[in-house]
Amino acid sequence: MQDYKLDTLCVHGGYSPKNGEPRVAPIVQSTTYVYESSKEMGALFDLQEDGFFYTRLGNPTNDVVEKKIAALEGGVGALITSSGQAATLMAVLNICPAGYHVVSSSAIYGGTFNLFYKTMKEMGIETTFVSPTATLEELRAAMRPNTRAVFAETLANPSLVVADLETFAVAAHEQGVPLIVDNTFPTPINCNPFRFGADIVTHSTTKYMDGHAVQVGGVIVDSGNFNWEGGKFPMLTEPDESYHGVVYTKQFGKAAYITKARTHLMRDIGAQAAPMNAFLLNLGLETLALRMERHCSNALAVAQFLEKDPRVAWVNYPDLPSSSQYELAKKYMPHGTCGVVSFGVKGGREAATKFMDGLDMASVVTHVADLRTCCLHPASTTHRQMTDEQLEEAGVPADLIRLSVGIENPQDILADIDQALEKAAH
Repeated sequence: MQDYKLDTLCVHGGYSPKNGEPRVAPIVQSTTYVYESSKEMGALFDLQEDGFFYTRLGNPTNDVVEKKIAALEGGVGALITSSGQAATLMAVLNICPAGYHVVSSSAIYGGTFNLFYKTMKEMGIETTFVSPTATLEELRAAMRPNTRAVFAETLANPSLVVADLETFAVAAHEQGVPLIVDNTFPTPINCNPFRFGADIVTHSTTKYMDGHAVQVGGVIVDSGNFNWEGGKFPMLTEPDESYHGVVYTKQFGKAAYITKARTHLMRDIGAQAAPMNAFLLNLGLETLALRMERHCSNALAVAQFLEKDPRVAWVNYPDLPSSSQYELAKKYMPHGTCGVVSFGVKGGREAATKFMDGLDMASVVTHVADLRTCCLHPASTTHRQMTDEQLEEAGVPADLIRLSVGIENPQDILADIDQALEKAAH
């Protein structure tokens, strides 16, 4: 199955039914699993044997989805979580406890920014924010002796700034720490961060991977490429007394990081994905490659339309040749970026409100990356906790409209946008 192309993996990855078994991966809606002896159960709890014993740590339905996403990203293992926020938090906490430091791109999802800026700071983890296009020298200057991770978004939500992944990777590896990349917007269909030096990938599976707005979830994927033996990560290289002295790097090799995330953090935090949500996510994954192709073609048509419209103040879409991000986007995402277009309507916030209120088919919702076209004003919603200065740093102007272009007929999408722009102009 490893030789299959991505669109085939979307359909078949993670699950190979045997004779007489169901063709569709079933929902195992059970919290517990039966064993014939306490000895067998004890071996599972000591991490000496593989198997399911409690759904917080593993479930057959969840396992199918984890294997599929790991295959799509080219990683050694994955862990699905209850939300994208949970995935980001656990990805960092797994190797960065209190007293340590993270370097992060400033152009990231507003919830992630707040997680780093406020909540993790309250937990004793400091973050230094840098430009997503920071030079190697600027990244080096942001590092500290206690830096334990570097974080970036492949394609920032909602500014659509493309992070220079290779530069971030070089800076992280010079420091002896991993690069964690949120790959939600491009998905593994359009970008593989591991090819460009990333070590850990996260997603909000609520977005394109689901694509139908029916489940909230996240995932952490481990490349298996990072060498944890440099002395900075004793939580992986020294005995874990909560598991009778297991040393993750010795017992689990390339899967040390993702195993610890599951057996330590998921055990104690409990942000597991529900099996029903995993089942729904898997249905979305089966059509991911098809949907991303349509999302991207529709979004490009919308961006080209908006770019020529005199009622529009500005347009940001990395696949436009006029975009300052175009060359970087083609480097990391040669087959397209995503279905999200950011733009401003002439007249500022008031005109933006009129535009969104004037839409007929498209919905105004707190969501993005759905198969249905939808839009949002981030400065007053998802990013409203940020100051004007922080908004500017994150590349989110006050007049920015985030339009998530769906998979409807492109002519219908353009007609809806056109009539809403007309309403906004009067």
